[in-house]
Amino acid sequence: MVVALNGCAVNPVTGERQLSLIPESQELTLGAEQYTPTQQTQGGQFYLDPELTVYVREVGMKMANVSDRPDLPYEFVVLNSSVPNAWALPGGKIAINRGLLVKLDDEAQLASVLGHEIVHAAARHSVQRMQQGMLISAGMAGIGMAMSDNEWAGLIMGGAAVGAQLALAQYSQGDELESDAYGIKYMKAAGYDPQAAVELQELFLSLSEGNESNWLNGLFASHPPSATRVQANQELVQKIGGGGYRGIEIYERRIAKIKALQPAYDAHDKAIELASEGDFSGALASINTAIKAEPREAMFYALRGRIYQNQNEPGKAQIDFDKAVSLYPEMFQYQLYNGLNELALNNLNKAKDHLERANEVVPTSISYLRLGDIAKEQGRRDDAISYYSAVAEAGGDIGEEAKRKLAAMTN
Repeated sequence: MVVALNGCAVNPVTGERQLSLIPESQELTLGAEQYTPTQQTQGGQFYLDPELTVYVREVGMKMANVSDRPDLPYEFVVLNSSVPNAWALPGGKIAINRGLLVKLDDEAQLASVLGHEIVHAAARHSVQRMQQGMLISAGMAGIGMAMSDNEWAGLIMGGAAVGAQLALAQYSQGDELESDAYGIKYMKAAGYDPQAAVELQELFLSLSEGNESNWLNGLFASHPPSATRVQANQELVQKIGGGGYRGIEIYERRIAKIKALQPAYDAHDKAIELASEGDFSGALASINTAIKAEPREAMFYALRGRIYQNQNEPGKAQIDFDKAVSLYPEMFQYQLYNGLNELALNNLNKAKDHLERANEVVPTSISYLRLGDIAKEQGRRDDAISYYSAVAEAGGDIGEEAKRKLAAMTN
């Protein structure tokens, strides 16, 4: 739970005084604690091209070093998601999705995106939104996530997924204009052409007007574009002067891998769409295309395993979930799917191990509920009551199921 402390402070970027309920130490702790769980709820790390993450980090640090808070513990990661998005958590914990990187033209545009997120972190915009009551609640201490009604839509955020809420929440127009303006100044200071920031906003505005659905689910949801932003950015660039490094060739080289892999990810995304429509044979054909194109991608095996589950083939699903876990053991979703499938096969000890490993990274109500079922089946009554009691507070269908099972055990 975030504790509110009365007081005022100076905005580290603008120099203006503002309400400060959350001290810097708590800001840094929150960002550090939430960084890994938030990455995982947004697709997990893109691990097939480690050099791409190194490159993004290098560009990010160029911008961070000229920022108004260069001493923050900045970190930069590339996430394995086709949704075009980028976000920042308190303390300089920044992520950019694979789906946005393939849309950019050069290093200057990448610097613009990262600079914008650096300002959000440096100016404590996330912290300010928390102070406004958006996230300050005891619910943060609860179980963070549950399966959604449409399983192909993935997971829904609960009270404990603080980082995910921060990453996906919409910034105010004032915060966006502030991040644009100071991000442009950082670009100039780092030697990049600030005109790239104007180009990006023009692109985002045209895409938003065209109702590009994947963009609406990503960058536009948290960073709404507007003609006002385009105009303000252009006026600032004219004032401080354009010109500078663009880095077209190096950018094209650095993103060549994800460009080459795009057809495989398109096939994966198509498989999700087909599965959500109930076309499992079509989904299976599409994900097989993705696996053939890139057999080292854990995400592909995890999806095929879920398709096999829906076709009542848990044995085949088991093979694919094991493969996904072997390729990316840190990813909670793969451990979760594996655990639920092992439970369906009545392999209680294996199910328990996978579900516990999933909860170590991102606690979910479905994991706690099924761990309660396993404990009950194994005669560990106190453990079962403990798990059911925790889930009973989560609400929804899962919470109601936990309440019924808890009542049956304690009455």
